[in-house]
Amino acid sequence: MDNWIVARLATRLRAAPDPLVVDLGYGATPITAIELAARLQSVRADVRVLGLEIDADRVAAALPAADPPRLDFVRGGFELAHARPFLVRAANVLRQYDEASAADAWLTMRMGLAPGGMIVEGTCDETGRRGSWVLLDETGPVTVTFACRASDIERPSDLAERLPKALIHRNVPGERVHTFLRDFDAAWDAAAPVSAFGPRQRWIAASRSMTTRWPVTIDRARHGEITVSWSAVAPIGQ
Repeated sequence: MDNWIVARLATRLRAAPDPLVVDLGYGATPITAIELAARLQSVRADVRVLGLEIDADRVAAALPAADPPRLDFVRGGFELAHARPFLVRAANVLRQYDEASAADAWLTMRMGLAPGGMIVEGTCDETGRRGSWVLLDETGPVTVTFACRASDIERPSDLAERLPKALIHRNVPGERVHTFLRDFDAAWDAAAPVSAFGPRQRWIAASRSMTTRWPVTIDRARHGEITVSWSAVAPIGQ
């Protein structure tokens, strides 16, 4: 997710009047916030990362790693501690909520953004080899990115277990995201001859095939990523 943020959002972050970034729900240790700050400094030297946790003990445990103003930690939740960040990263935060509560959280975070701000919200497995995330702006969700280490999957639909909360219960026949993953599996199967050159090349070939049927961006396919417009996979009725 961090590498995608650097690759995709760097231009917008450089242009931000105030490069404040929130790592929402960094967890039991502050390592994700520390890593995010280090990566984003390559984009903009004056970036500031604020780690937020609702657990006061976690905030206290993280404070020895603080390096204000570059990196700091405070208590806060979806209201973003009223900090008005330009970018919010929320990884593995909403999986514990039901779909309606997750939608409310999206709205609350969007309302707390600085003008032109963005949210990257999603989930990944424990090793970071499988994940998906939604990019949102002030108006709502914009894209969904599916990512993996291609050698770690049997087929693209393996990523269904790591869908964001807004989509994970929609992976059923009749829903758009189910059709997307079904088509991606078919493209993966058709690209089987390319597997002689390795799983990465098979992923790239399958991703290229998807461009004929879906509004996808595949310029990061070699990194095991494919991005699709939200409207193409959004839940029916939304």
